[in-house]
Amino acid sequence: MSTSRPGPAHREESTSVSEQRILNGRYELGDLIGRGGMADVYRGTDTLLGRTIAVKVLRADLARDPQFQARFKREAQAVASLNHASIVAIFDTGEYSVPGGPAEDVRVPYIVMEFVAGRTLRDMIKAQELGVEDSIGYTLGVLSALEYSHRAGIVHRDIKPANVMVCADTGEVKVMDFGIARAMADSAATMTQTQAVVGTAQYLSPEQARGETVDARSDLYSAGCLLYELLTSRPPFVGDSPVSVAYQHVRETPDLASTHNPEVSEALDSVLIKALQKSRTDRFQDAAAFRRALRAASNGIPVPAVPASEASTDPNDLIASDDPATQILSATAVGFLDVDQVNDEDTSQYNGEPFAEQQDEPLPLGLPPERERTPRQKSRRRAWAATLVIFTILVLAGAGFWIYSVVNTPPPAPAKVAVPSVSNMSESQALQELYSAKLVPKTTRVASDKVAKDMAIGTSPTAGSMLEENAEVVLNISSGPSSVTIPADIAGRTESDAREYLRRLGITGVVETVLTHSPTVPAGQVITTGPAPGGAIAPDTKVELQVSTGKVLVPQLIGLTQAEAEALLKENGLVMSATEQENSQVTPGKVTAQGDAYNAEVAQGKTITVTVAKAPAPSPTPTPTETPTPKPTSTKKD
Repeated sequence: MSTSRPGPAHREESTSVSEQRILNGRYELGDLIGRGGMADVYRGTDTLLGRTIAVKVLRADLARDPQFQARFKREAQAVASLNHASIVAIFDTGEYSVPGGPAEDVRVPYIVMEFVAGRTLRDMIKAQELGVEDSIGYTLGVLSALEYSHRAGIVHRDIKPANVMVCADTGEVKVMDFGIARAMADSAATMTQTQAVVGTAQYLSPEQARGETVDARSDLYSAGCLLYELLTSRPPFVGDSPVSVAYQHVRETPDLASTHNPEVSEALDSVLIKALQKSRTDRFQDAAAFRRALRAASNGIPVPAVPASEASTDPNDLIASDDPATQILSATAVGFLDVDQVNDEDTSQYNGEPFAEQQDEPLPLGLPPERERTPRQKSRRRAWAATLVIFTILVLAGAGFWIYSVVNTPPPAPAKVAVPSVSNMSESQALQELYSAKLVPKTTRVASDKVAKDMAIGTSPTAGSMLEENAEVVLNISSGPSSVTIPADIAGRTESDAREYLRRLGITGVVETVLTHSPTVPAGQVITTGPAPGGAIAPDTKVELQVSTGKVLVPQLIGLTQAEAEALLKENGLVMSATEQENSQVTPGKVTAQGDAYNAEVAQGKTITVTVAKAPAPSPTPTPTETPTPKPTSTKKD
């Protein structure tokens, strides 16, 4: 569990987690403190016990993949049974739901674990803060954790600096991330999944790189790589690609750590030589033996070398032995005999007659035996000596002729092998095929519109060509198409689905999200892209995803007729509800007011209330009255 802050590429926090602030009604999530390839880690609080915890949550976009689900849950199962001071403890596990589409929700698992305040060994290596004593101490802590987990039957399979925390207050180490750990009973499942190596290349054991079964000694090899990097600030093998590093683990021997750090003693070098042996039978057989050797090396005591009696089983080595008995046995085995070893008595036993008949011939007393031999005996002796000389000459002549033939025989023509066909294989498969054919591959990247990215296009020379063993062959690997066409069916996909779709098409450029209002596309779905779908672009082109907010802006309706207002609202995905109101100042049928203001953000399909003017009712006409007849005016005459 790393407490590092997320990098720039991960600034967008998962919406589902941000909305789910309390898990299982108990675990309250706080700040995001770490992010890995498959999970996010949050600082949290156990509201029931009142303690600080760390909550590891599988990323929502990976929760749909059963393999990631299984790997995430296997971590909890592997560590739940382990209770050790140098292993991050697991307190609880669970799941929560996030919307996964119109059909069903996605169940996202999480793990509640011990909160460790500190830094990873990877961060400390980058800061170059480690001395030899600190490196030994941290490695002893890791080996203590491995010794306990191995006794419990769990192989970690991914020991590396990023998976080891150092507590800020106590300086103790904490081994974490058992995401690809397996029980030893299940270790028959190799490190390959669909021909791909799982794990981190710089710390893979040779058997992991070959895809073979793993056991506790594979973890000890990775611990040796960890110690090497702590002491030298670099892993034992460095290459241009994970595949080349994996092959170095299988075939090459690392430099002595003392060549990169003069403070490393010969005793520590001997420990690393033992830990990084290619054959697991030549390494430390358990973590306890590794710890004892490391403690001894810190006191200047090296790991004992392999005994000379076990160093070789080649019969030719026996001939070169310094043991006289061995030399004599070797000499007689190849047919050589020292003539001086044949004495007179031995000769008399093989001069042509039985030994008993020679005994019957009397010898004069007082004379040396040589003078007492008869002429017949002397003749026999001379004949035997002549035979022995002739035989010796013949042997020497035959040996000289054989040596002359060997020296003057022209050397055989170098063995040639056929270049295998590797088209449409993965890069790792193609490399393994070429290495198996005793050829040395050199990888180059070539753009291809027909062969998928990271798949083999072919070789130069072509398949079937005859080359000498260990000859160099150029392996052409597809870097993807030179141009990519954005498909039209990207519209309507969710943002995460659209990003994955573009990645599978071979687009490697930056993909940005722009939230846009749409009257018809549901919230969270892609409206269109920029550049627009249907156009051909370079794989590294920046692509903009326009994602619907699920909202629209209310248009200006005042002054429009009722029919015009209704059509405009329908065009923007809204519904109109009209009420009439007498208005003598506005032409009847026109909108005089609207319930939601102009340019206000509202949800798609919302009903907008408008007021429509209507003519006022006419005033009542007064009833006409009869005009009274005027009275005549009388005139008086004077």
